Amino acid sequence: MRAERTPSVPWALASLSLSMLLSSLGTSIANVGLPTLAQAFHAAFQDVQWVVLAYLLAITALIVSVGRLGDLIGRRRLFLAGIFLFTAASGGCGVAPTLGLLIAARAAQGLGAAVMMALAMAFVGETVPKAQTGRAMGWLGTTSAIGTALGPVLGGVLIAGLTWRAIFLVNVPLGVLALALAHRHLPADRPRIETTVRAGFDPLGTLLLALTLAAYALAMTLGRGHFGPRNLALLAAAVCGACLFVLAEARAASPLIRWGVFRDPGFSASLAMSALVSTVMMATLVVGPFYLSRALGLDAARVGIVMSAGPLVAALAGVPAGRLADRFGAQAMTLVGLIAITAGCILLATMPATLGIPGYVVPLVLLTAGYALFQTANNSAVMADVHPDRRGVISGVLNLSRNLGLITGASVLGAVFALASGTTDITTARPEAIATGMRITFAVAAILIGVALAIGAGSQATRRSLAKEAS
Repeated sequence: MRAERTPSVPWALASLSLSMLLSSLGTSIANVGLPTLAQAFHAAFQDVQWVVLAYLLAITALIVSVGRLGDLIGRRRLFLAGIFLFTAASGGCGVAPTLGLLIAARAAQGLGAAVMMALAMAFVGETVPKAQTGRAMGWLGTTSAIGTALGPVLGGVLIAGLTWRAIFLVNVPLGVLALALAHRHLPADRPRIETTVRAGFDPLGTLLLALTLAAYALAMTLGRGHFGPRNLALLAAAVCGACLFVLAEARAASPLIRWGVFRDPGFSASLAMSALVSTVMMATLVVGPFYLSRALGLDAARVGIVMSAGPLVAALAGVPAGRLADRFGAQAMTLVGLIAITAGCILLATMPATLGIPGYVVPLVLLTAGYALFQTANNSAVMADVHPDRRGVISGVLNLSRNLGLITGASVLGAVFALASGTTDITTARPEAIATGMRITFAVAAILIGVALAIGAGSQATRRSLAKEAS
């Protein structure tokens, strides 16, 4: 009988961090290649954008389901399969002869990324001592931010020096390294205890949830900000799908999501805060480039430099944020992070008009540092006390709330920006109109974070009340 290895915590964390970097890199690196892909395949932008949408849809629609599947069949084996699929699909993207095959390979790559994202946080509870959970979550957040920041720069260099195929093939050696580290250092799956009623997979709930989330993601992303009849039909389909999913889960013997978890005020509050914060963070990516180029008159290179301040701060702040969460408590640091984000939004709505570039960068740094602290602390608070058999699905739900926030932010706050600017074509709007749109958008963002702060404070008050009654 083979002796079970004791997992090395630093190397196990390295494999998880690398998987998070790959999944975020897969998102950000493809965007910079869309113009080149349109030329290479002689395709319209509406067709080429599916290279990005296919990846996003696969992650959004399947991240909860793969988390639950990991709980059932073993997280280690599914995590290894996810890395392998991501790596193989990256190679498939790099050699795809047609746009259709490239989009199909990107969907497979998104499925692999969904597995890695859902299970990386779930593994923290099995590989890291509880007192260091915040630090570990900080590392995952740091590498994810590095992947997001590195994507556009690396993609531009690879396309300029090689071809568009290199932006996908670069993932292959990194994926092989992540697979080797995970295979060598992640803990073995626990043997499942047989019971009279063994938990099973929920195929109907999985299908309904996937279709519902796909319909919502398409409703929010198709049309590039123009919400027409097709978007309304997809949104209606998402609402119907959500209702059917709730009914199916109520009758399922082994539901994909047990509704009892939402009765925990802390868990429900964490999901709501995560969605609201992600919605606001997306505004910096949607509004920022237009404001910097149209209102401040920066060229593309300087816009990229200024915009890189956000991901850079997120990468640098991840580990210190984790240490703060471990030392002062995840719940307290969640509120501190929200306060910093609120202050950053208020300053973004007021400072750039008078201080120019410094007036944009300083609030962005404050907002992003607050986001790093919030994300690390909130993830730590959710995952710290989750039962081992539910870590995968809870991690999937937590990641889903973030993804839905990003998708919603791109659509809703993008529409707020366009409406506040008083134009249907942002690319030709006057600098004064863009500045007005910027102020109003981040004023709305500050209100949304204020709502998140109220939810967080209310949740902590409820927890203290329940604890007092229990004692």
